Amino acid sequence: MSIYAKLSQLGITLPPVAAPAAAYVPFVQTGNLVFLSGHLAKKDGKVWVGQFGKNMNAEEGKAAARAVAIDLMGTLHAAVGDLNRVKRIVKLMSLVNSTGDFTEQHLVTNGASELLGEVFGAQGAHARSAFGVAQIPLGACVEIELIAELA
Repeated sequence: MSIYAKLSQLGITLPPVAAPAAAYVPFVQTGNLVFLSGHLAKKDGKVWVGQFGKNMNAEEGKAAARAVAIDLMGTLHAAVGDLNRVKRIVKLMSLVNSTGDFTEQHLVTNGASELLGEVFGAQGAHARSAFGVAQIPLGACVEIELIAELA
């Protein structure tokens, strides 16, 4: 099944690339690797603001990280022209806006990891880091960046 058929089956429409909010580009390709800049969680078209351990829990975080994964796939599509060219999702780095005593960053990040696995199958299995941070730009609850390898 093509990546686009899988997305359609899941009811996912890829968004256009968001304009950078600062001095960076949304993606850079070097050789067979594509590096996507960090994407902030959004809800209803606006930055999804919150802090885990204060006013958000891990289940809400999974939904936020899943939303980020959809935005990342939209940017990846724009970068490569065809998601079927993706040989492998190589790595995710996830920043989770957390209080000092929140320790479920890995569970929050699963929202993105699980969706990428569902969409890309075995090629979606990736290395990953999930960090708790004191703050993310614009108060976002989650920011995730992605590295993909192209066939």
